[in-house]
Amino acid sequence: MLGGILNKKHKIKGTVVLMPKNVLDFNAITSIPDGGIGGAVGGIVGGVANVIGGVVDAATAFLGRNVSLQLISATQTHGEKGKVGKEEYLNSHLPTLPTLGARQDAFSIYFEWDVNFGIPGAFYIRNFKTDEFFLVSLTLEDIPNHGTIHFVCNSWTYLPSATPAALVKYREEELETLRGDGTGKRREFERVYDYDVYNDLGNPDGGDSRPILGGSSNYSYPRRVRTGRDRTKKDPKSETPGEVYVPRDENFGHLKSSDFLVYALKSLSQSVIPLLKSAIFELKVTSSEFKSFDDVRSLYEGGIKLPTDILSQISPLPALKEIFRTDGENTLQFPPPHVIRVSKSAWMTDDEFAREMIAGVNPNVIRRLQEFPPKSTLDPTVYGDHTSTITKEQLEINMDGVTLEEALGTNRLFILDYHDAFIPYLRMINDLPTAKAYATRTIVFLKHDGSLKPLVIELSKPHPGGDNLGAVSKALLPATEGVESTIWLLAKAHVIVNDSGYHQLISHWLYTHAVIEPFSIATNRHLSVLHPIYKLLYPHYRDTININGLARKSLINAGGIIEQAFLPGKYSMEISSVVYKNWVFTDQALPADLLKRGLAVEDPSAPHGLRLVIEDYPYAADGLEIWDAIKTWVKDYVSLYYPTDASLKQDTELQAWWKEVVEKGHGDLKDKPWWPKMQTIEDLITSCSIIIWIASALHAAVNFGQYPYGGYIVNRPTLSRRFIPEPGTKEYDEMVKDPQKAYLQTITPKYETIIDIAVIEILSRHASDEIYLWERDNPNWTTDSKAIQALKKFGSKLTEIEGRITARNSDPSLKSRHSPVDLPYTLLLRSSEEGLTFRGIPNSISI
Repeated sequence: MLGGILNKKHKIKGTVVLMPKNVLDFNAITSIPDGGIGGAVGGIVGGVANVIGGVVDAATAFLGRNVSLQLISATQTHGEKGKVGKEEYLNSHLPTLPTLGARQDAFSIYFEWDVNFGIPGAFYIRNFKTDEFFLVSLTLEDIPNHGTIHFVCNSWTYLPSATPAALVKYREEELETLRGDGTGKRREFERVYDYDVYNDLGNPDGGDSRPILGGSSNYSYPRRVRTGRDRTKKDPKSETPGEVYVPRDENFGHLKSSDFLVYALKSLSQSVIPLLKSAIFELKVTSSEFKSFDDVRSLYEGGIKLPTDILSQISPLPALKEIFRTDGENTLQFPPPHVIRVSKSAWMTDDEFAREMIAGVNPNVIRRLQEFPPKSTLDPTVYGDHTSTITKEQLEINMDGVTLEEALGTNRLFILDYHDAFIPYLRMINDLPTAKAYATRTIVFLKHDGSLKPLVIELSKPHPGGDNLGAVSKALLPATEGVESTIWLLAKAHVIVNDSGYHQLISHWLYTHAVIEPFSIATNRHLSVLHPIYKLLYPHYRDTININGLARKSLINAGGIIEQAFLPGKYSMEISSVVYKNWVFTDQALPADLLKRGLAVEDPSAPHGLRLVIEDYPYAADGLEIWDAIKTWVKDYVSLYYPTDASLKQDTELQAWWKEVVEKGHGDLKDKPWWPKMQTIEDLITSCSIIIWIASALHAAVNFGQYPYGGYIVNRPTLSRRFIPEPGTKEYDEMVKDPQKAYLQTITPKYETIIDIAVIEILSRHASDEIYLWERDNPNWTTDSKAIQALKKFGSKLTEIEGRITARNSDPSLKSRHSPVDLPYTLLLRSSEEGLTFRGIPNSISI
């Protein structure tokens, strides 16, 4: 009802809905939901209480003079800022409303009304207790001459130029709070977003230093959230190891089972791994080596027997109950990986080896071979000549009568090339206690039925006389019988060890997790929660800063899980830094990536304007449909707010955001000419589309297949410990006698295998309340009906794409989807159930 003229004593009723911390806690691990950050204390549209504390009674803890609100006028000013009303306190706890979730509480509040106040457009909220809560909404009833006002965090949208004048200063002040002043140690309750280099991976004072990544020409890297911890004594540029700071808005709010998964990673690194290490190496309750492939499969079919005291320390950890299956026989057991659910041996075939290059967990490295022999991009003055030694004759043996020239001319040769990525570090890697590895090149041939078959594998080592003398290389050909078949299987294992390390460090960590964090930081620092581009991008940052912080603490740190279980060891992050120097933001768009790798050619008559060179390329075929849907959604949304290029150029927040992304967030690459200039609407559409693609579909493609393929370690080994034995040696004779034992003594041993598959099982799982591409966790994420309709259109398009992907997976003529292991390509199906599903595209990099 509309009110009339009221006296100054008239009261306006409000209803405050909040979520107490105690309903969110799981061992003090909490996160904030999309659409849930208003401006925080002192900001716009409410927010998070800016203090920290313990567990409280949700129904009563905030009554009395514990939580106050002050309305801010959007139409009447006091000086340059909107007029601020009288401070009022929560009045009473309301019975649970039908519209409230089970974890939300409603409270009444009454505001003294002044006829000269105008229309409320924001409010301050203060918490005087030491107990955190998350603010959901505020509803004001019967505002005179206006009616009801409903504040849902993040629901209102204004460009800076369209913000009510009375709220402009509050908008600016909130962003200043989020930026901080760049000094001091960040505290747990703060909401400050700032940048720093990766200077917290090593422990110089403990004798375990690592190079600082970022800020130097030698070690370029994206920036991460600044923590401001104390510096180490031995290296004043390095931070001491410890708890990682995560801005409070990033880890407080939703009861998300990914928090349980994060907790599982913490428990694994801090508790379980030391116990398993003692069980295998100290107690010797189990051999440190697998004896046969059946022995490996016992991890899933029978489990590993552990002492009762060790298992009893693992079992009570709630987050690990789904990861480690235990029973009365004191066994530790994993779920069977998808790759061996139908056939226990199909992984060994050449068809499967080649198929996983385009439909496996790392499908975006293979490229078309456009010159022969393959050449190197390494500096010849430093590394000598690294041109491939593979010959024309070696290739043509298995090319079905096609000549090399014909195959190159008809785009039928492709290469998986890890030579240049590993050679600069290979001498150092091979000096590690157990590592013995090659740098590999693998050439495959496109058959008439659309499938791929390997032709040759080149294995290279640095020249013993010095790096400047090039490489010592040998080429191996496929074989199906005798000792040659064992040698060929070992050669494929060395290729996959290269692929596994590159996948985890580059395709997964660097190209998704690490490169997205600077965009998230800059978005929070320069785009108000009221900004339309903030609303577009924020869902795609959910939990990323949180999971990246955990990775620096337990996964990619010195001595962490990655260094223990993957080939490059302590050089892992250095290698990713070298690769980052050649990262190009605009090439991350899937069409640009495919064109650059020669896997597509421009064709205006073809779908998406591209014709795939390998027609049956599941990652590309499905991905292009997802890419087009994302870009169309972004274009539809952006056009609602930017009618002209001039309107974009005049957006001060947007320009500040992009300038800082380039100059600070990715500052080591700031002078590269390929950065969009953010001067046109197309610049904005392309940039936002790339950000969303990386955070959603690209991450899904390289993450959620990790356990289905890599959970069976013989299919995707992560370590190589022996070179291929030479004739006349004891190792060669042993290989002839027992091929399986020789294979298992070459690849990842038992302890590292258990670590690896435990981690990738956690990483491959979906949370129970995962938010998938196009979904929002709050239907009131915006009040703009046209934006809501555009999002619905996006969702409908994705549903149609799911249907087409399912149809392709049912087409028996598509060999890459009907493989020897019987695994259709499902990683780019948008939706998923909870758990280990081998499908689903979350909005963000949340695990």
